[in-house]
Amino acid sequence: MKTKVITTRRALITGMASAGGLLLAGCSQSMPPTYGNLLRAGDLLTYGARRLLLPEHILAKEYARSDITSIPAVGTTDPGDPSSSRFHKTLGPVYQQLREGGFAQWRLSIEGLVARPASYSLEDLQRLPARSQITKHTCEEGWSAIAEWTGVPLRLLLESAGISDQARFVYSYCFDGRHDSIDMLDALHPQTIVAYGINGRPLPIWHGAPVRLRVETQLGYKSRKYLQRIVVSDRYGPESTPVERGYAWYAGI
Repeated sequence: MKTKVITTRRALITGMASAGGLLLAGCSQSMPPTYGNLLRAGDLLTYGARRLLLPEHILAKEYARSDITSIPAVGTTDPGDPSSSRFHKTLGPVYQQLREGGFAQWRLSIEGLVARPASYSLEDLQRLPARSQITKHTCEEGWSAIAEWTGVPLRLLLESAGISDQARFVYSYCFDGRHDSIDMLDALHPQTIVAYGINGRPLPIWHGAPVRLRVETQLGYKSRKYLQRIVVSDRYGPESTPVERGYAWYAGI
């Protein structure tokens, strides 16, 4: 019986690895080439298996308004505060000026492999069709919280800009100097939004004002705050903040 269980487990692992290999071979153009060690190879298998086995746009669970909890802003800093250890010498002063002006001059640009590059003010975004969703923010540090997020589907912005057939990744660049990328499946996911509101109120500084990304199918650190620009690309890299800090590039939940 023990031998049968071990054999079955081995067969399952072998089958998953083979399936993942077939998937990766079939979409090598869109895979992030960031995995140079054994630990990161495990991340790659997780990514491949999820893309192979689950529907493309499977939804994260949404909750009732009565389920909303308090949501901390762990590790957050004001990008416009010169005394902060994360103050970016170039972007920090720009954010500070925008914040003092109530973000009236703030713009979010859509760039890269698009036919019609665009630039949106906060008012522009608020005039577009909005989506509100009550979802759980799951942090890699072990805590979670439920909140209502309101914003514009990223898909709407990308499709309005005219995504190139060569597009594979969507990068988010932020005023705190951080940056990250997601693949096109997550970028076009119906629950991936550019959020400007939380629990019926404007997004505060500590939650990423004036707008942040919400990637509900991945861990919290993929939902970047303080968005400055979004860039569509056909390749990964050469850098990504989470990977540089030891985190997995793909953090699906």
